[in-house]
Amino acid sequence: MSDLRTTIHEDMKAAMRAKDAPRLAAVRLLIAAIKQREIDERAELGDGEVVAVIDKMLKQRRDSIAQYEAANRQDLADVEKFEMSVLQAYMPAALGDDELDAAIGAAIAETGAAGPQAMGKVMGLLKPRLAGRADMTRVSQMVKARLSGA
Repeated sequence: MSDLRTTIHEDMKAAMRAKDAPRLAAVRLLIAAIKQREIDERAELGDGEVVAVIDKMLKQRRDSIAQYEAANRQDLADVEKFEMSVLQAYMPAALGDDELDAAIGAAIAETGAAGPQAMGKVMGLLKPRLAGRADMTRVSQMVKARLSGA
């Protein structure tokens, strides 16, 4: 079992002992999502794949929060925000702007990208490297700006 999965299971046990029902529910949701992906792929997930599962769950929570707040359902939005805070604890440290710029510059140099039409190549290289450590929408905007010369 990967280190991250071990940590998640230990956190579930701690939440059970502390009788922290909201945290326990959030951690169990994560464990269920990981198990579902393992069943779908018929393989045990490593830390990288677990981070991808968490990243997907965080994106779903962000979308749900926006919809709940638009519908004036703050109670449901608060539940989603709590789940996000629990999930965020398992993500690797986010990269700063300088580190992102350096990674984007390296990927552009590596691919030899020379214009906006090469954005797919650059993003294809960056996505596995930055998964879970940066908001890929923001990375995409930064790459687009660099390639268009802005």
